[in-house]
Amino acid sequence: MRLIEVNDAKTAKDFITVNVLMNKSNPNYIRPLDKEINDVFDPAKNKSYKYGETKRWILKDDNDTLIGRVAAFTNTKYVNKGTDYPTGGVAFFDCINNQQAANTLLDTAKEWLQSKGMDAMDGPINFGDRDKWWGLMVEGFDKAPIYGMAFNPPYYEQLFEMYGFKNYYNLYYYAMNVDDPLPQRFPERYSKFASKAGYSARHISIQNLEKHAEEFATVYNAAWAQHGEAKEITKEQVMKLFNTMKLIMDERLIWFAYYKDEPIAMWINIPDLNEYFKHFNGKLGPLQKLHLLWLKKTGGCKKFTGVAFGIVPKYQSLGIDSFMIYQGALLIQFKGWYHTYEMGWAGDWNPKMLNIYKSLGASQSRRMVVYRYIFDTKHPFERHPEMEYTQGR
Repeated sequence: MRLIEVNDAKTAKDFITVNVLMNKSNPNYIRPLDKEINDVFDPAKNKSYKYGETKRWILKDDNDTLIGRVAAFTNTKYVNKGTDYPTGGVAFFDCINNQQAANTLLDTAKEWLQSKGMDAMDGPINFGDRDKWWGLMVEGFDKAPIYGMAFNPPYYEQLFEMYGFKNYYNLYYYAMNVDDPLPQRFPERYSKFASKAGYSARHISIQNLEKHAEEFATVYNAAWAQHGEAKEITKEQVMKLFNTMKLIMDERLIWFAYYKDEPIAMWINIPDLNEYFKHFNGKLGPLQKLHLLWLKKTGGCKKFTGVAFGIVPKYQSLGIDSFMIYQGALLIQFKGWYHTYEMGWAGDWNPKMLNIYKSLGASQSRRMVVYRYIFDTKHPFERHPEMEYTQGR
């Protein structure tokens, strides 16, 4: 076996190719956009380089065949509640079903992280935001991945656990049919708040994205303020995100709740981009963009997915979530626009968010795992602590 550092255009292309090779036998696999993977490792595109660095490798066998890849990174902004030692990350792991090959890749990542002063590594996780390529899939191989979701062969679970990684926390996805009736408490709480002065829930208007970017930042920062991970976001950052989403955004899927016109909750969804990208084989050039617009116009996407959800703390546990979601359901259900709704992940450390998913009548659709490997036993392994207060994702 031969380990090669990714340091030029050819090895960067091979790095992407490994993922395609490892998943080609699963008909549900959808190739991520090449550009999005490359942007993770571009300091000009990824703001995380302000706080850390990366290294990545590919692995070839004696016949010069690609058999694996891995990336490792440090990030001073990567903080988990309850952890008081420096922890790096392992990302974009792919490998043939061979423990020796997996160990070679993971040992390389470990040694590099140790040289950077790390005491542990978590993975597979992303060098960036947690809404993409976060966790190892262990349940849910029978359906196509939604946009940004990691996808891997089932044997990766054994490769990680045989190496010595331990389950740090589970990520659960839930799904439901769009036209499934919501439980009785939803219309009841909707009626309660609809009859109260000052409360309202509305979907966004594409014409007012700057206003909605400010509302997003207000709710997001309030809902996530207690996470201790410097997650504050600015209006300008949200506006940049909205502009990248504008081509595929469906304003009927993005909702805010208000009290006296102040934003107090948000429910942010988008069409599942993988319903479009599955046709593009990793590319998104001018022709693919025209194809995407045609698919969007002709109803080529029948699934939408959750991106973010949050409630300002003083309004949590009052039923605002039911009020806002039911208002959205009154518009979205029974129109034929979408058939399936799959919510973004919620960690097992966030029981309130999981209870919201269950309260919709949704069923668990996938399970991912974020693993931890501690280099020095002076740090005892402990699973991610539960966060009892959070209604945000």
